[in-house]
Amino acid sequence: MHLHELIFCATASPSPASGSGSITFHDIDTGASLASFKQTNASPHCTAFSNSRNVQGGFFFAAQPDKSLLHAYNFQKDQISLKIVLPEKLTCVTLDPSGDLFAGGTAQGRIYLWEISSGILFNSWDAHYRQINVLRFTSDGAALLSGSDDSGISAWSVSRLLDEDSQNTHSLPYFTLSDHTLPVTDIICGMGAFPECRVLSSSIDHSVKLWDLSSRSLLTTFMFPEAISCLAWEPTERLFFAASASPEGAIYQMNLFRQPEDKSSPARAVGGGGVNDIIHHTDESSGSGKKRLINVGQPITCLSLSLTCNLLVGTSTGLIHIYDTPTHQLLRTISTHKGLSISYLATLLKPVDLTGHVSFNLNSSVTSVDMIPVKPVVPFQRMRDAKARESHEVTMMLQTQANEQEYEDESEFYSKDSFLRDHAYFSAPPSSGTRPGDNSVPHSRVSELEAEVTLLRSQLGQAKGINDMMWETIVQKVIHNHDKGEGNASGERVEDGRQRKRGRTDSDIEVHS
Repeated sequence: MHLHELIFCATASPSPASGSGSITFHDIDTGASLASFKQTNASPHCTAFSNSRNVQGGFFFAAQPDKSLLHAYNFQKDQISLKIVLPEKLTCVTLDPSGDLFAGGTAQGRIYLWEISSGILFNSWDAHYRQINVLRFTSDGAALLSGSDDSGISAWSVSRLLDEDSQNTHSLPYFTLSDHTLPVTDIICGMGAFPECRVLSSSIDHSVKLWDLSSRSLLTTFMFPEAISCLAWEPTERLFFAASASPEGAIYQMNLFRQPEDKSSPARAVGGGGVNDIIHHTDESSGSGKKRLINVGQPITCLSLSLTCNLLVGTSTGLIHIYDTPTHQLLRTISTHKGLSISYLATLLKPVDLTGHVSFNLNSSVTSVDMIPVKPVVPFQRMRDAKARESHEVTMMLQTQANEQEYEDESEFYSKDSFLRDHAYFSAPPSSGTRPGDNSVPHSRVSELEAEVTLLRSQLGQAKGINDMMWETIVQKVIHNHDKGEGNASGERVEDGRQRKRGRTDSDIEVHS
């Protein structure tokens, strides 16, 4: 099998009277809809998912804006699997990387932290003075970052939030990042374990700030002519995209490394000077001189980068644009959701248990959807219960014996050679021509083919020259003979022709006789 990338798209209706939105899986190569989940109207930052892993099916949540409800879905069923009643309406949600903890923020600045499999409310505390707009876990799940309308960004240690003995001090953040002057709109966590990682944050104050969590300091401020509503950060942290909140829909690309004029020299990092280091999007020092602006022409609601680093753009009119990152060329537009607003975009590898697209085990007549257990999701507690926490049991999936096993883990039937081959196919860019099984020419053969083409062109030129010379010689000879024949009398030519014809006829008769 080949690794297959899908688009996870959540839509919302502009008004309750016009119906509800949906959550849809699209093929990133064709734009075709593979699965759709109805009855949701989640706002931006109110959708979170966890892919199928560790022999458990995937699931996702969508917080509803008009009610204190959280809709839970799983990949194996195209309907709501559970409606969870919440203590308050949630304005933003997030899942930790392991898919075990769920956090939600409210308009009153409060954060709730639940365990998904047990529903236990581990913590709830007043984190900000005003509405919380975005919540993000770091890549290792050790910290939770929150951004609010009070222009503050707080980092919370998850271990402290889960520790019963430190409940009295849980309202104190691990540290606070305060340099924005207006509401924070988006936060992106970089790679690396907390606190050895960097963070990007955007705000209505027209700025995007780059933070270093290990030193708890501001590295660089990037200024734009418009307020920034959402961000997308390239995984290697070489560049990021910032989308404006204006109706024109402008996307700015900022390069975090600058290539010197001497190509042999290594690229140098941009910024890093601290609070006073301010870079404008028009500065040539902010990166290469290449084009760094994408004009979408419509209000942008969300951004995302695919696993192959194509830029996905969601608009308020229901369009999904896919751009090539290096060239900014529009590759494809998905217009299935016209009339709705795209509220969330992400990409993931195709789940093995996705409804309608399950795989079959060749050694059994049972499909994967019947063999993969669904991640347990139970109703969340609305208030903290000390007794439930004391009696809490940690659950985990244990591997069964080989003769009793009903489901084969991917690591058992997916060999290392197959994985490396498929990984090379998936990670290679389409233009490189190195994908196994692809009809394009391998890179190692390009030089040989170019030399062969050069040789064939030279031989073609020689053959054409010989042909032209032969043609000119024959034409000149015919013209010369024609001119010579015109010098004689016409009667003699006719008579000579009759004699030649008569002579050929007599000889033919003699041969036949």
